[in-house]
Amino acid sequence: MKTLSITILLLVFSLGVAAEESMDLQQANFDPEDRASILQGAKTFVKYCLGCHSIKHIRYLRIAKDFNIDDKKVLAEVAPQGASIYDQMHTAMNAHDSAKWFGVEPPDLSLISRSRSADWLYSYLKSFYTDPSKPLGANNLIFKDVGMPNVFWQVQGEQKAIFTTEDDGQQVFDKLVIDKPGTMTEEEFDTMINDLVNFLVYVGEPVKLERERIGKYVLFYLFMFLLLAYLLKKEYWKDVH
Repeated sequence: MKTLSITILLLVFSLGVAAEESMDLQQANFDPEDRASILQGAKTFVKYCLGCHSIKHIRYLRIAKDFNIDDKKVLAEVAPQGASIYDQMHTAMNAHDSAKWFGVEPPDLSLISRSRSADWLYSYLKSFYTDPSKPLGANNLIFKDVGMPNVFWQVQGEQKAIFTTEDDGQQVFDKLVIDKPGTMTEEEFDTMINDLVNFLVYVGEPVKLERERIGKYVLFYLFMFLLLAYLLKKEYWKDVH
């Protein structure tokens, strides 16, 4: 039983390493203190993503409070028309319709940055390419055969995947090239995606910066308590031989 358990663990570990090595992830410029980037990412999410995906664990009011922005400004610049400041970021798409159109209901993205990573999200969002064999005309290098369409095709442009053929006939990915330019330059698009990833990481744990700030005081308190306990121990035991 012990040998079997070790074998299973080694197998799972090796599969995980192999999967990670096969994904050449690009590095996101994630900065949890860049509030302007996070706010711009929120606007991008509402514009391009909220039509299908929800972020049900955060409200527009929380964004206003975290960034010290007036409620009316958040409603005007971030939230969709008709939303209340107390609303959660729910998509207007019907779950039944979305499952019918895409084959599966688009997931809630509240914790996507914690289940994946900032680098994975950044690479995924930049890795769509045209694929006429797919119902929605697009595929993704990071998430093969994903049911999500490329919602950024107008700004990024249409990408084409270049594959090379090995001696054994296997198709190996070489590079992505822009087949039809979009309305943004490559640098502008990279910035937009990075802001979006910054926002998704923020909503995964909005209290992170506050937690880290308080954590310093907690560690200081524990250190002082340890020092006091040590001094008391010495005082109580000084007469014990």
